[in-house]
Amino acid sequence: MVEAILWGSVAAAPLIVGAVLATLRAWPPRWLGIVLGFGAGALMASIAFELWEEGLELAGALPLTIGVAAGAICYFIADRIVERRATSSAGQGAPLAVGALLDGIPEQLVLGIGLASGEGVSVALVIAILVSNLPESIGSASDLLEGGMKRTRVLGLWAGVAVVCALATVAGFALADAVTPEFRAAASGYAAGALLVMLVDSMVPDAQSKAKDLTGLATVLGFAVAAGLSLAG
Repeated sequence: MVEAILWGSVAAAPLIVGAVLATLRAWPPRWLGIVLGFGAGALMASIAFELWEEGLELAGALPLTIGVAAGAICYFIADRIVERRATSSAGQGAPLAVGALLDGIPEQLVLGIGLASGEGVSVALVIAILVSNLPESIGSASDLLEGGMKRTRVLGLWAGVAVVCALATVAGFALADAVTPEFRAAASGYAAGALLVMLVDSMVPDAQSKAKDLTGLATVLGFAVAAGLSLAG
């Protein structure tokens, strides 16, 4: 259990660190777009080489694709609810936070289950999580601050997301004996589905609006770095 708390905290920490970095200085829009593009590429690699591959290996295509559909639908509905309640000036900050939460919970749930099963955690995987989560939280927190949200609220929001994600690792560790490979595959698919909708609807368009012609290059570099780290692990 101590190991689950430790690794859950390590995996979730970039979410808080990114929010803190956003509050310490105002990021120029072009640099922020590059960071978002890099993070989008890293998340694409995470979907392809971690969530999707792991789901296929665990239980095959059916539970994985069901999870993907469920994650996509849940993110779509949650994003619509957030959009109705948030001010238009908040930009894509709130959707990115929703995406981080809907992705982080099942992803770290699977991490906790893996720890309880004795699979361990590779350093490469931890670095890959940092590479994807850090730009996501920087981008979201910067947009929320630009939209007028107070620093304390922004930090509180991302601290809450990080705590919930870390607790998901502990929950996964505790429930490891009760879940099936099909459940783990569906959880990986759920995270992938939520991420894919978030990337297409929020993160990539936000990066494109800020970084313009550098978005594609930043995205490919983020994909290459995260894919390399995942494959190295």
